Amino acid sequence: MGLVALSLALFALHYAVFQDPHHLAIFTLHDLAFLPIEVLIVTMVIHELIEHRQKRSMLEKLNMVIGAFFSEAGGELLERMTEFDPDREEISRDLIPTADWTDADFAKATKRAVASAGNMDARLGDITGLTDFLVGKRDFFLRLLENPNVLEHEQFTDLLWAVFHLTEELSHREDLSTLSEHDLEHLSGDLRRAYALLTAQWLSYLKHLKKSYP
Repeated sequence: MGLVALSLALFALHYAVFQDPHHLAIFTLHDLAFLPIEVLIVTMVIHELIEHRQKRSMLEKLNMVIGAFFSEAGGELLERMTEFDPDREEISRDLIPTADWTDADFAKATKRAVASAGNMDARLGDITGLTDFLVGKRDFFLRLLENPNVLEHEQFTDLLWAVFHLTEELSHREDLSTLSEHDLEHLSGDLRRAYALLTAQWLSYLKHLKKSYP
């Protein structure tokens, strides 16, 4: 209302000084004609740039949450899950980058780690120990999922859901020592999905650390 009142006052001042309603009408119509283009520029360009910057800033802050995840549970979970990877000796080297790694090296290592997840086998590792660990961290995973900002990070959200689903699948089986082949194959699939997302997120987090805290 204040801006409208100011605009009317300036129109009145213009008319009082120049006494020229013809040119006043021309300039007014000219400004109104340009208004849709101005709105377009503000909403589709400037607004998008501001939103992109805000989202990037929020994702940077979410790296603190991701760091807490790996400190509290993700690091040990990664160590436990590599037991189920028949290629763990080789893939472990890809999960420990050096200071000389470039973005291309991170991308290549992520691709190899995700491919290696396809070989995960629930028969190879300590599935009882993994279950006890995941069940013990269930409340922590739930607290992370309750953070609305986490949902903005699609990769990390998918990882949390995959880990939580694996936790539920394991905890609902009463005797893990007598699993059927069907159960073992089903759990192997859940392990593959969680492991692929976990290794990819781990390398993404290390890439962030290398850039932000070299």
